[in-house]
Amino acid sequence: MVNVWAVDKDIALKLLLLELVRLYGENTLALKASDPNRQAVELCLTDDPALSVYVYTFAQNRGCYGVDLKYPIPEHNIIGENENLPLDRTLEIIAIHLFS
Repeated sequence: MVNVWAVDKDIALKLLLLELVRLYGENTLALKASDPNRQAVELCLTDDPALSVYVYTFAQNRGCYGVDLKYPIPEHNIIGENENLPLDRTLEIIAIHLFS
């Protein structure tokens, strides 16, 4: 994972990234693509980029996240169903999706 402080993302996403680094280590997750939106990141496992999560803070309540789950088969993606989630629930969804 890149240096969290060097990423041009909003504070809520930086806090999420810091927590993910604390939980899983620095080289477990990667930014899948460089999203120009300061309020969104797409994360995947470094060894499995086909499975990813798109986490965003735009159109969410303050301090909350939206999470889209992306699969190798695009028809299976879950978009827009996980919104206004607190940090702990966001971390739980990421763990289940990427590490199960």
